[in-house]
Amino acid sequence: MSDTFSVLNELMVDIFNDILYIEQAALKEGAFNDISVTEIHTIEAIGMYEPRTMTEVAESLSITVGTLTIAISNLVKKGYVERKKSDTDRRVVKLDLTKKGKLAFRIHARFHRNMIKETINTISEEEEVVLVKALEKLNMFFKQKYSIEVKANKE
Repeated sequence: MSDTFSVLNELMVDIFNDILYIEQAALKEGAFNDISVTEIHTIEAIGMYEPRTMTEVAESLSITVGTLTIAISNLVKKGYVERKKSDTDRRVVKLDLTKKGKLAFRIHARFHRNMIKETINTISEEEEVVLVKALEKLNMFFKQKYSIEVKANKE
């Protein structure tokens, strides 16, 4: 194997693991120490402004509605999410963030913004363009290789 392969493999594994660890550590040390990285990503998928259906959120997380139901029950108990029946179709359940859920959403979004700012802070504009192109290609490769739906509308 080439040196480039070994270096890239080590970097990708380290970056992936480090981001997960840092996200979890940030949650545990902060005001939202009662939720996991998976739960904060569920909050992120629900979003801030428009209530979403269980199906919409499950699809955006690439999980089943049954799996989401368990996660939502926990987030409702913890006070981050509320379920609302649709006014037009009582069978449809809409998910909305509570005040606490919106605060968690904003703090997590700020964490991501800071992570990206620090990443690009020390590189040139040319390196930034190369980094974005390389990550786009890598992202597309994984989505195609593992049949993950490519969404035109990133949320």
